[in-house]
Amino acid sequence: MATGTHRSPIDWTKDRDGLALALANLASDAGSAVMAIYAAGFDITSKADGSPLTRADLAADDIVARGLRDLAPDIPVLSEESAEQVDPAALGDTFFVVDPLDGTREFVEKNGEFSVNIALVEKGIPTVGVVYAPAHSKLWMAGDHAFAADLEPGDALYESDLRKISTCADPEGPVRAVASRSHRDKKTDAFLGKISQCKTKAIGSALKFCLVAEGEADVYPRHGPTMVWDTAAGIAVLQAAGGIVLNEDGNPMRVRFGPDGWRNGAFTAWGCEKLKNETAD
Repeated sequence: MATGTHRSPIDWTKDRDGLALALANLASDAGSAVMAIYAAGFDITSKADGSPLTRADLAADDIVARGLRDLAPDIPVLSEESAEQVDPAALGDTFFVVDPLDGTREFVEKNGEFSVNIALVEKGIPTVGVVYAPAHSKLWMAGDHAFAADLEPGDALYESDLRKISTCADPEGPVRAVASRSHRDKKTDAFLGKISQCKTKAIGSALKFCLVAEGEADVYPRHGPTMVWDTAAGIAVLQAAGGIVLNEDGNPMRVRFGPDGWRNGAFTAWGCEKLKNETAD
C-alpha cells in the first residue's frame, strides 16, 4: 500500500489500496471545505429535480475534480454535479463516480449525517471507494481491503492511521438494521416488519453502508430513490469488508446507465450471506 498523500498519478491497477488512500486524502480536503461552509452559513438553491444544492456541494466537487485530474488524468469522471453533461457511452468500462456531498438534506438540517463519496467503477463493479463523514471526523475506504480511520477535515491520512474492518459474519441476537432518515417508505417498513425482533436505526447518506461494513449493523434495505453516486463508494466499502449488495432480482448491484438514467432500483445491503438466507422468504 502507498503511504501518505498522493499528488501525482499512480498505477491503481497494481495498488488499489494505495488509490483508496489517495482518494481518502482528496475527500479530507473536500471535507474541510464543506465544514468551513457548514460553520459559516450558506444559502440553499434547488436543482431541476427539486433536490437542494449549496456552495458546499460545488466547492467539494471542484476539489475532488481537480484532484482526480492529477491522480488519474486518463480516467473519466461521473459526478452528481455534472452528470447531465456526461455522455454515458464516453465513460467506457472504467470511471470514477463522485458525490461531493451525499446527504445535502442532512447538511442543511445540520445533523452531521452527510459524506463525501468517491468510487472507482470497473465494468459496473465499484472496486475502490471512500466515504468520508467530516462532521464526525470518520472515514471508511476500500480497495482490495476495507479500512476505517478517524480523520479531522483537512488532515492527511497515512497507512498507519488505518484499521481493517469487516462485517459481522455470524450475527447473534436481534437483527440490526439501518434505514434512510429522509427517504424511508412503506416498502422498507414492510421488509423490516418481516424480520423477527429487528432493531432499526435511521441515519442519512452512505453512512448506512459503512455501519454494515464495520459490523455495527446487519442489513440496509432501500426501496426509495437513489442514484449511482449515492451508492457506488458505499458498495465498494461493504463488499471489501465481506458484505453483499443485491438488487431487487437478487443479483449483485451494478453501476449502470439504464432506462431511468443513473437511477438505481431497490436493493438490500447485507453484512453476510448467512443472515440473508436465514431471513429470506
